[in-house]
Amino acid sequence: MLDLLKRLLAPVPQPLNTIDARLALSALMVRLARADNQYDLSEAAEITRILMERYGLDHDAAEELRAQAEEVESQAPDTVRFTRAIKDSVPYEHRADVVEALWQVALADGRRDAQENGLMRLVVSLLGVNDRDSALARQRVEARLPR
Repeated sequence: MLDLLKRLLAPVPQPLNTIDARLALSALMVRLARADNQYDLSEAAEITRILMERYGLDHDAAEELRAQAEEVESQAPDTVRFTRAIKDSVPYEHRADVVEALWQVALADGRRDAQENGLMRLVVSLLGVNDRDSALARQRVEARLPR
């Protein structure tokens, strides 16, 4: 965890290893969930569920990763460094999956909040994902939401 923070704070960020890339994405999900100042149980549970699905973790391991991500997010620098580290570590064709995971968090509470929308626009742009791919990712998430 401290290694990731050192890498993010370095004047020239270094590429992330797989473990740090997981933690950076997890922390970015937490940052998004906290954007509206209402980090609730549904958002935390959604992050845990995404981590289980995305990384093949059991519930306890996903909860531990989320807890580490919450700590990193609270100590981490600006969002630009998170996204730069993820962009440098994740090939473009997989960044749409990252954006989809972020939309899952943003929509976990059943509403689109202005702060979360603003942060999503920033993150998508910084990740180098085009608006069309972000909209398609959001639509896939919305299609899976209970009605």
